[in-house]
Amino acid sequence: MLNPSSLLVRRAINSFVRHGSHGGQPGENLPFSLTNRFRLTAWFIVFFGSGLAAPFIVLRHQLLKK
Repeated sequence: MLNPSSLLVRRAINSFVRHGSHGGQPGENLPFSLTNRFRLTAWFIVFFGSGLAAPFIVLRHQLLKK
């Protein structure tokens, strides 16, 4: 016999799984499109490249300051 609190949790999880899906297609809930491979690659290069280049740009700025 299930106690009332576990029954409530089970109902909430079932409701979330039932109503919280987007149809089951991979990439459907992402904030960017996966259809154009070259555009996706360019955005990844810009995103990760800016994060990796930032410390070096800051270091160069600090070393060139008088």
